[in-house]
Amino acid sequence: MILLRSLLFTLAFYLWTLIAAIVMLPVLVMPRRYAQGSLKVWGVVVTWLLRVICNVKVEIRGRENVPVGAALVAAKHQCMYDIFGTFNALPDASYVLRQELMAIPIFSWWAAKCRMIVIDRDGGAKTLRKLLADSRQRIEETPDRQIFIFPEGHRNEPGVAGDYQPGVAFLYRELDLPCVPIALNSGVHWPAHGIIRRPGTIVFEFLEPIPPGLKRAVFMSELETRLEAASNALVAEGL
Repeated sequence: MILLRSLLFTLAFYLWTLIAAIVMLPVLVMPRRYAQGSLKVWGVVVTWLLRVICNVKVEIRGRENVPVGAALVAAKHQCMYDIFGTFNALPDASYVLRQELMAIPIFSWWAAKCRMIVIDRDGGAKTLRKLLADSRQRIEETPDRQIFIFPEGHRNEPGVAGDYQPGVAFLYRELDLPCVPIALNSGVHWPAHGIIRRPGTIVFEFLEPIPPGLKRAVFMSELETRLEAASNALVAEGL
């Protein structure tokens, strides 16, 4: 039954994405806020399909910690749902995306229109400079915008701590903004690979902000400790 529901959801997901892309195509020539809003609508329907077809609910915890102004948001990463599952939780986020994702038709159009930040993960110092320049530009364009980054840089299995990359510490220091960590357990119900969607509750938990101004080593230790402890607790809860 889980396999059948997962197959049905996969079909519905891509069908809805195609329909949404066609119906919402006009927003690409409108101001950015309309394209950003269309992503939220798309994400709401995907979440609804996930609940109705696969019995996977989504819960947002720690809403009191959701930033309303400019902030750095750093989340664990376990599956693709981590991106669009947080569209509606954040007021106006610009996501840091790897360059390879821009090869995906439709998605790349919205990513460009919504002024997401695209980076080459193998670019070294050049990538860090571009990451900072683009982040500053997004905040200059929209002063209350959030910069969303996955510190590990790629998806990991639930319960696995990845290597935290230097980009998040670089942004934290240079932007001088509070950092809001997001713990999650999405990989338990939406594995990184394959089509199986397991019933249960995906939880995104906004943790208390880390204030700006900490030393790099202190910040990285605090971020990793908080994210791993809270995410592991959510994973254990979801099993």
